[in-house]
Amino acid sequence: MSPLGPFAPRGQETTLDVASGQIPGLPGAPVRTPVRSGDTIAGPGLWPAIAGRVATRQLWIELYGLPGYGLTLGGGKVTAFAATPRDFRPHDPAPGRNVLAGRFMLAGASMEVEAPSDPWNRPSPSRPFAVELHAFAWLPGLMAQGERGAREALRLTLAWADAFARWSPFAWGPEILGRRVVNLACGARRMGAVATEAERLKLADSLARQTRQLLRPPGGLASRAERLTAAAIGGCVLAGAPGQALRRRALARLDGALKATVQDDGGHATRSPEAGLELLLDLLTLDDALSQLSEPTPDGVSAAIARLTQGLRLLTLPDGRLASFQGGGPSSAERVAAARAHDDEAAPAKGDPAHSPAGTVAGLTRIASPLLTIMADAAPPARGAWGAAACAQPMALEIACGKDRLVTGSGWTPASTDRQALRLTPAHSTLTLGERSLNEPLGGWKGDLLGPRLVGPPIHVTTGLRDGDGAVWLEMEHDGRNELFGLNHQRRLYLDQRLDELRAEEKLFPTPGRKEMVRQIAAPYAIRFHLEPGVQASLARDRRSILLRGASGRGWWFRTDGPDVAIEPSVHIDAGLTRRSLQIVVRGSARTDSESKIRWKLSPAGASGDPT
Repeated sequence: MSPLGPFAPRGQETTLDVASGQIPGLPGAPVRTPVRSGDTIAGPGLWPAIAGRVATRQLWIELYGLPGYGLTLGGGKVTAFAATPRDFRPHDPAPGRNVLAGRFMLAGASMEVEAPSDPWNRPSPSRPFAVELHAFAWLPGLMAQGERGAREALRLTLAWADAFARWSPFAWGPEILGRRVVNLACGARRMGAVATEAERLKLADSLARQTRQLLRPPGGLASRAERLTAAAIGGCVLAGAPGQALRRRALARLDGALKATVQDDGGHATRSPEAGLELLLDLLTLDDALSQLSEPTPDGVSAAIARLTQGLRLLTLPDGRLASFQGGGPSSAERVAAARAHDDEAAPAKGDPAHSPAGTVAGLTRIASPLLTIMADAAPPARGAWGAAACAQPMALEIACGKDRLVTGSGWTPASTDRQALRLTPAHSTLTLGERSLNEPLGGWKGDLLGPRLVGPPIHVTTGLRDGDGAVWLEMEHDGRNELFGLNHQRRLYLDQRLDELRAEEKLFPTPGRKEMVRQIAAPYAIRFHLEPGVQASLARDRRSILLRGASGRGWWFRTDGPDVAIEPSVHIDAGLTRRSLQIVVRGSARTDSESKIRWKLSPAGASGDPT
């Protein structure tokens, strides 16, 4: 097996740093993307956002950092808790037992903190650890430990309130604050039950102040619905007039935020399936909290729950987990099942092709046969503020054979902040030309201001889907290679539902009506098929066929007429941790002045004509 790294151009003896997910030779930076003539890499549309962010960022930091700012977060005195919202997310109790033992294990790192000490007066081992620590990700598991867990949760929460009573950009940042408010709100009443009168008042006051801060700027557009949902949940938990005022303010703004965030087909505006799942779980918690108060759920919230539930049906693969695209991980089957528990729509009979529904949600198109489920990224990545976790991977594929997820991508999510290279085109199962990414995350001082949103030339994707007579055709095309190579990429998929066989054609052809002359005569291409960790791949003697086996042991043949086929190492992010995996790479060279075609097929092993 070649020692080449999964993103290395052919002929270069280089390896991927599996620990960092970065491409060697480019420390901390992804491959540069060519831009349109006259444009900067930031793009003209970024400059108003940059100017606005520069003008307001320091203003809010200075204002919220004033010694007397905390007084403005005060309001009517809260003396009790009104509701105990249900957190629909399943939580592993093991982290809670670890906290009771003085050990915080978050985001792949750990910290030893034995009571009566706390983790707030010491540095965190990593930024992702600090994010989960201050978001109180440990709290649900701790609350599952009975009265002892509730008392320790109360102690740690009040210690945080003492250490971070004053606003700070990190601990009070809008995204971290929103998650902390939801976790606190779901556990506040039980913590109050084991608290003294003074402790209960202090806990209620802290939750009220944090909820009020959620309703104030700044805060990005892409997380506005999540923040307002958290604020409404906090307002449901706080008793009396203060809680009522907070939830009314949050709910009044939430309707507009949900309309901007939840698309008509049930997708999240970021195009991340996992982002839609997490918002749905929060909205279900809000719906439960309102029902405990005997208050009606606003129509906008109910409609968003219905749309997200509809989208979730299509985005769930046969293994019960999500399709992994656009910065969204697969989550877990238990988490997805919890979000779908309220869904009353009956599933078709197993074995019917309709058992795996076909359709499109947020630009992710699904086609299926009884044994094959294919998800395709048939739209451009999200732009602007919605693109902070977008990936430059148009027409990427995920393929599940039965319940075995065989073909997938790098699994990058925002939790893997130090692995930005895995957002680039070579890190998913699609075609690259010249080992260049189509877009790249915004970096440097611009990235510090606006976040690592995806920038570069716009990518236009067209798609067509039709079915009939036991087969489904999906045709996709994008022009992202036009600027440098003068080529369009077309990916045509034909799924034979009777044979459970997927046939595909990759076509590179000169962009129709292009005006600029392309100097290059040939462009090296690579078609990648990243495999799920644990999938076995064996190259047959014909060197054109590869036998794939997933966890079930069922075999599938991958065949291609490409000139060079290889099995190479790759990496995959799983729950924030980097795992080794494999990838199939089909390489060749395409002319820029004529059409090139590469065909490949995936079929069950055991069929006639299998290589030996």
